[in-house]
Amino acid sequence: MPTIIRQEGFRIVIYPNDHLPAHVHVIKDDGEVRIKLGKEKPLNPPSLITVMGKISDKDVAKALFLVTENQSQLLAKWSKIHDR
Repeated sequence: MPTIIRQEGFRIVIYPNDHLPAHVHVIKDDGEVRIKLGKEKPLNPPSLITVMGKISDKDVAKALFLVTENQSQLLAKWSKIHDR
């Protein structure tokens, strides 16, 4: 499972055998948030798919913020990993 970004205790991961829609897994401690990546053209923001485990609402919001801030990089990595 390639970790794309590590920041502030969060790991943003893209699984190589994962499915559409393009999304990432944001892991912190005992919690995980799945976030759908938005499209760049036209620009659409990422959106929450699921929240699993023990993770605070504050950390869910931070995870969404981190993905939003890094959306271009994450979309490029998702496309490269999934050969799309």
